Amino acid sequence: MVEVYVLKIRIKFRKLGVMKFIGHLDMMRYFQKAIRRCDIDICYSKGYSPHQIMSFAAPLGVGVTSDGEYLDIEAHSSMPSEKAIAALNAVMAEGVEIVGYVQLPEGANPAMATVAASNYEIWLKEDSKIPAEFFLDKEALSQRLYDFFEAPKEVWISKKTKKGEKQIDLKQLVYDFRILPPEERFFGKPAFYLDVSAGSVANVKPELIMEAFFQSMDILYPSFDYQIHRKDVYSIQPDGSRQSLLEEGTVITV
Repeated sequence: MVEVYVLKIRIKFRKLGVMKFIGHLDMMRYFQKAIRRCDIDICYSKGYSPHQIMSFAAPLGVGVTSDGEYLDIEAHSSMPSEKAIAALNAVMAEGVEIVGYVQLPEGANPAMATVAASNYEIWLKEDSKIPAEFFLDKEALSQRLYDFFEAPKEVWISKKTKKGEKQIDLKQLVYDFRILPPEERFFGKPAFYLDVSAGSVANVKPELIMEAFFQSMDILYPSFDYQIHRKDVYSIQPDGSRQSLLEEGTVITV
């Protein structure tokens, strides 16, 4: 039997604008077509219905934007990283931008098995109808957040699962939760920063954390007024440090 050499490629992309309304399965189909259009030599599975060998790191919820999305593919050969990025961006729709393309070392774990943490920025949309009096007071908002998350030793909330509901302690799953100062990109209003556990072992959605925080203030979380933006996802190294998923690979130059 002849052994076929396979390259493992990791691609990083941004998902913005109206593309935030495209769900995970449609994004997968979208990339399958885009990869065919730019002639990437992707591998296909065997059998009667072969499909491209492709997997995503941590699929986004509908309505969430991101600067750090990842997918892994297997390929028989590859053009240089710079050329591959240009070729992919040439067939991308507005709102999706390829920002990284690296070759993974042999034996590297897939992205979905590597993700352990992710961070987010959450801000009020420009057209939000929420009264500004409360949210423009950063000190008062910070005090409420301190009372909810920082002061208690445990923060138990209910999380829905396929088997029903279970209680989780946010103190074990949320690594950082703070108020960001008003900036122009936040339309002059305070925003939130979240750094949370992610991946297949333990994960918590930012929406669930925001709902619990607002509930602690006796306010219904206005989900449609807030934009959730994922900045990146990370692996956690044995020494406790974090590593971007793109750092696991090397840029292809030839």
